[in-house]
Amino acid sequence: MKAIIVFFVGALLLTGCATHAPTHMALNPQTPAITSPVLKVSPLAVEMIDTRSANFVARFNRGDDAAQLVSPSEAPRQQLDQVFRLGFTKAGYTIDPSSVQHVEIQLEKLLTDVNESFFGYEATNDIVINVIASNTLKTFTKRYTGHNKVSGPLSPDFATLELAMNVLLDQLTSKIINDPELNQFIQE
Repeated sequence: MKAIIVFFVGALLLTGCATHAPTHMALNPQTPAITSPVLKVSPLAVEMIDTRSANFVARFNRGDDAAQLVSPSEAPRQQLDQVFRLGFTKAGYTIDPSSVQHVEIQLEKLLTDVNESFFGYEATNDIVINVIASNTLKTFTKRYTGHNKVSGPLSPDFATLELAMNVLLDQLTSKIINDPELNQFIQE
């Protein structure tokens, strides 16, 4: 009899842990290291725009059940705006909204898609950022994409999902700020 009670209490506790799902995802992009600073100090106007069609950053798919959507704890546009401004400043630019050298950064996709099954989960992280740099004569456009996957047994470990997305964000922001093509265009 005691064994049955212990079994039911254990099953109840495990069920409670498995159904607890977070409601917010903490994104924490960091200012990247600068691999090649600019040769001359140039003024640069930086504008960050969020063009995503939805404001959630994670979607948990559980078979035929409705997907659970998770919002960011802070607005990604504001966080990325700060990262790009600090990054371009560290690279040697002075941020000046009135500059003819203008960089518009468009956040097109920022999503962790989690597919759960009885035996585990697989999470796919996707980020798409479009950069449009312009001056009085020309325009430079480039699309940057980042993708990674995380998987594990049982239910998803939320800290692992956040870490994977933050690592991908850091890689992509570093790629943009240190892009030789983009920096060459801005310096023209």
